[in-house]
Amino acid sequence: MAERTPAIVIIGSGFAGLGMAIGLKRSGFHDFVVLEKSDALGGTWHDNTYPGCACDVPSHMYSFSFALNPGWTRMFAPQPEIRAYMERTADAYRVRDHIRFGSAVESMEYDDAARRWNLALADGSVLTPRAVVTGVGALHIPSVPDLPGIERFRGTAFHSAEWDHSYDLTGKRVAVVGTGASAIQFVPEVARKADDLVVFQRTAPWIQPKPDRAFSPRTRALLEKVPGAARAFRDGIYWTLEARAVGFTLDPRLSAPQERIARWHLRHQVPDPELRARLTPDYRIGCKRILLSNDYYPALARPNVRVETSGIAEVREHSVLTRDGREYEVDCVIYGTGFKVTDALTDLRVTGRGGVKLQEIWADGIEAHRGTTIPGLPNFFMLLGPNTGLGHNSVVFMIEVQIQHVLSCLRLLQERGADTIEPKPQASRRFNDRLQRRLRRLVWNEGGCRSWYLDAQGVNRTLWPGHTFEFWHTTRKANPTEFTFD
Repeated sequence: MAERTPAIVIIGSGFAGLGMAIGLKRSGFHDFVVLEKSDALGGTWHDNTYPGCACDVPSHMYSFSFALNPGWTRMFAPQPEIRAYMERTADAYRVRDHIRFGSAVESMEYDDAARRWNLALADGSVLTPRAVVTGVGALHIPSVPDLPGIERFRGTAFHSAEWDHSYDLTGKRVAVVGTGASAIQFVPEVARKADDLVVFQRTAPWIQPKPDRAFSPRTRALLEKVPGAARAFRDGIYWTLEARAVGFTLDPRLSAPQERIARWHLRHQVPDPELRARLTPDYRIGCKRILLSNDYYPALARPNVRVETSGIAEVREHSVLTRDGREYEVDCVIYGTGFKVTDALTDLRVTGRGGVKLQEIWADGIEAHRGTTIPGLPNFFMLLGPNTGLGHNSVVFMIEVQIQHVLSCLRLLQERGADTIEPKPQASRRFNDRLQRRLRRLVWNEGGCRSWYLDAQGVNRTLWPGHTFEFWHTTRKANPTEFTFD
């Protein structure tokens, strides 16, 4: 049975959903609801609570430009502090009253006759808004490898995004599978507690020093009380990060200085030549995400830690067998294997105009017009959609640009007295063809580069290929000639 529905439904209350809600209120749109499947806001910063969890983008940049936080305690804030910032921001803009917690969306179907969306929720209720904004992102479906024999394992196993805090790692024999962005944060914490730790590494990541430091009370007071200080500090961080991205956005050869920094860091922290060889990547820097850590390499050099590169052949009741025949007795397996990025989007149960499913629209690969709108889906907006991810700067910046784009689309609807807006197929085609032509000559699509940025066909459906100010310049304001109005 349908209930009275606000005009706009936002799905998710992470940075994207929260920012969209605030953007609507600041622009005079108050008839909306935020649907959150969890019991609290925060998105990935609510879900991920593993030891050592922190942001790898400087705190002052990993926050909203309209809600600066001069009180960050560190250059790279830990998870609880980021979550607290989101809670405070939601309260400051009185967004919490718009959030419905415990409201998981099962499916979304467009009604051509009514020109509204039918959203079926897990609790059996149905909402019928005029517009839908998804802010669920791509980092919420854990990627768990299908290890042979894992069903026979008698110990404890969990993914880093579903950390079992009831399990005490002290004195245990632990296996960590994966060496991505989460693993390099929790491995040092596990190494301090476990008696034995074996890290199964498929591909060595490039790691640079993490320029982290605590901000003194005096520094925080200065940023808070001196007019313009926090803004200037944020701007300085932004342009520093953009300058480092020339190897990504222009020519991979320009990343040579970044690789020299990473190689120096490895030599400086890992004196053992045999271990250092195993930890040296065999691909050009930037192909995969560059990671930051000061304690990961030292953790791997501890006497109770081993790095295994031969791969897992089988999991037994109390052990893990490698492909070259070594057997490790373990009590616990922790997956640091990231998330199903492209699957998180293709698994969406969305049916658009004429009963066409999103999977049919994306039969040749996931894409969106300017990362936000999709032909065939009227009044449907996707934050953190295809090719809006970054490898060098804050994704919160990209979210804010997309929010401005959505608000611009909503204003066009008001100005024209129209019911619906959707991108023209030819406009979307031109945008994505240009985007992929640019991506093909950059580091992520070089021969031999394999990462979660690429789909099963080896096409980069995840990252924006340029500087973030290019995205801002071309996307923040919707061009009415690229859309149809009904």
